[in-house]
Amino acid sequence: MKAMALRRYGGPEDLEWTDLPDPKVAPGEVLVRVKAAGVNPVDWKLAEGRLDAVMETGFPLIPGWDVAGVVEQVGFDVTEFAPGDEVFGYIRKDSAQFGAYAELVSAHVRLLAPKPAVLTWEEAAGVPLAGLTAYQAIRRTGLQPHETVLVHGAAGGVGSFGVQIAAALGARVIATTSERNHDFVRSLGAVPVTYGAGLRDRVREQAPQGVDAAVDFAGGDAVDVSLELLDEPSRLASVVDPEAAAKGGHYVWVRPDRADLAALAALADDGRLTVHLDRVLPLGDAAEAWRISQGGHTRGKLVLSVTGH
Repeated sequence: MKAMALRRYGGPEDLEWTDLPDPKVAPGEVLVRVKAAGVNPVDWKLAEGRLDAVMETGFPLIPGWDVAGVVEQVGFDVTEFAPGDEVFGYIRKDSAQFGAYAELVSAHVRLLAPKPAVLTWEEAAGVPLAGLTAYQAIRRTGLQPHETVLVHGAAGGVGSFGVQIAAALGARVIATTSERNHDFVRSLGAVPVTYGAGLRDRVREQAPQGVDAAVDFAGGDAVDVSLELLDEPSRLASVVDPEAAAKGGHYVWVRPDRADLAALAALADDGRLTVHLDRVLPLGDAAEAWRISQGGHTRGKLVLSVTGH
């Protein structure tokens, strides 16, 4: 198979077209013919060696933990899927080496769920990591219908899902974003407020009594501002700032979860979760996708189309 891979830790310039053996399919796994692969900041952070202290990494390294594709082969004990099934998933394994920036990838069945029927391959590939991150963070806050939640970083890949998931729960959503993204965030079902100096006061204009819950997908001073607006620190979850836990909230590191993936798929098929694609690039342009991601101003998701490269 062909894949985009790195021979050593490095940056976008170190990604190379590489011919590699087709993946082996262990018991409990399936082989997926990749149609599209999502791009996430963790892809290039892993490539730079930033996760070296916590994750075994092998080379050549094929990045990518988000996949959408078709099951081509199943392990001898697999009953959950059959060849021809359309699937998507967050395929993070215990060690990093064989990811989704490839024509083929093997993945355990617990990492996959049936692809949402209403989404294109590219849209489906944009969901897993970001969608699961948002879903699990919101769930950690205990958000209930009719409560008010503050979503920081609402226009990005994770934040745009967070707004929609919270709205689908029946919550009122106040969302921080730049001025240029106000209409976008409003279209997702949130009341936009501009981040930066004076954020707390702008939120209080929309919620004079403060908010019931808050999720931080942006970093910076989001945790501290949220705590000033919350009665209970335990109603705060951050996926960016580990200090959230020390201050009484939760620091959330996303986990693969088949049931959560299925819940996201159901929201999509019900029309309550849409995927905004900032850009779709061919797999061979993965380096350019990383440079765009590193710029930090994407709206929604970056995705690589693997069909036709």
